[in-house]
Amino acid sequence: MLPFDVVIPARYGSTRLPGKPLLDIAGKTLIQRVYDCARASHASQVVVATDDRRILEAVAKFGGEAQMTSLEHTSGTDRIAEVVHRLRLDANRIVVNLQGDEPLMPGALVDQVATTLAQNPDAMAATACYPIQHAVELNDPNVVKVVMDERGYALYFSRAPVPYPRFPEPDTVSGYRHIGVYAYRVSDILAFTRLPPSALELTEGLEQLRMLQTGNRIVVCVAENIPGEGVDTVEDLERARRQFARNVVGERNG
Repeated sequence: MLPFDVVIPARYGSTRLPGKPLLDIAGKTLIQRVYDCARASHASQVVVATDDRRILEAVAKFGGEAQMTSLEHTSGTDRIAEVVHRLRLDANRIVVNLQGDEPLMPGALVDQVATTLAQNPDAMAATACYPIQHAVELNDPNVVKVVMDERGYALYFSRAPVPYPRFPEPDTVSGYRHIGVYAYRVSDILAFTRLPPSALELTEGLEQLRMLQTGNRIVVCVAENIPGEGVDTVEDLERARRQFARNVVGERNG
């Protein structure tokens, strides 16, 4: 596969979980857990892009690489753009945006997204999805859905249930849940962050709609390795702690 890098945007401020990247999950901080996921991929380089010196110091403590970024950024993509510009990466270099609250992201999925972009040179970005299994997911506005064409290019992302089942069949759920991991080429990251927010993006609160509304393509792969849930709430944090605690016990007993 073509070489690629991973940049993990991690900000300190969080409405529901202040200082989220530094919260403990079974003996490691959340940001270290996410960093471990990135290192489990075939990435040549992993860098944390942060707005807070406490996160910078925590990453250095476990031997990782981090870069300080501006406090003015409104999104993780903007934070990544600053880092790739500073590192002077080649314009065609592939960079994966692994969000800093995904401690259960398979390294193999990071590889799959990077490979998908490499295989689709006409796409501005690549991302991933998996089939929705339960109606509660389809109707949950916190679960982002994606609709693709026959070649795997995204037609639309929405918090609403799409496609809407006009004539639903009993015990049948259709649709795909979006996984928030992206691969871009450096030139496209920089171009994307220069675009103003689009009307659809502001309506749905989904940054990727800026690409689609400006006529750019996003190619979507169906995940071969489905990740666990991200950490957005106290309940998510406790679930992740239980998961990693079981893993630690299993490793000791193994």
